[in-house]
Amino acid sequence: MAIICPTVTAETPHDYKEQLLRLTPFARRVHVDLMDGAFAPTVSPGLDEIWWPPELSVDIHLMYQNPMDHLARLIELRPRMVIIHNEANVHHMHFAAELHKANILAGLAILRDTPIEYAYQIMHSFDHVLVFSGKLGYHGGEADLGLLDKVQKIRVHHPEVEIGWDGGINDQNARQLVAGGVQVLNVGGFIQGAANPALAYQTLLASLGAGDE
Repeated sequence: MAIICPTVTAETPHDYKEQLLRLTPFARRVHVDLMDGAFAPTVSPGLDEIWWPPELSVDIHLMYQNPMDHLARLIELRPRMVIIHNEANVHHMHFAAELHKANILAGLAILRDTPIEYAYQIMHSFDHVLVFSGKLGYHGGEADLGLLDKVQKIRVHHPEVEIGWDGGINDQNARQLVAGGVQVLNVGGFIQGAANPALAYQTLLASLGAGDE
């Protein structure tokens, strides 16, 4: 069964708290976007300002130009996983190895316009590959289903890896994404922008033919 992972994408500590608490009544695994204003155009709360309840399993999506500068603090936070970008300025395999030494999973995100072949030489170092179809630093975006071709190539090249999708997921396309090989649906605007986020979450589950995750 695919995993629906609600997203927090905030520019202030207040918004971060509001978005996180909106999810805690029903979410089990949460995707936290962090932006540095360089790799991504917006700026999120910093690594010293984020937090989460202990019952949540958190994946940090680090939209930073220089992830290695923040590795020690990331390890201190003890998330479930840290996702960095293929396009970031970092020795990707070393970064992943340091996370693994700390028993933290490593994820690799691929932007829409980056050919997946560019990541083949480093993909084996990662536990998760994220196909990014959104708009860096913002909720929403469009789910470009043409990117499912990347999902298929990832599966052929690295069959053991968990594959995620970020950008434009809703109840009209979730089933198609899962049928195309996506295992983790990172959902931002459809849940955070809903009048009833818990109902939006359940609507997504129902669209996948599941009454509960």
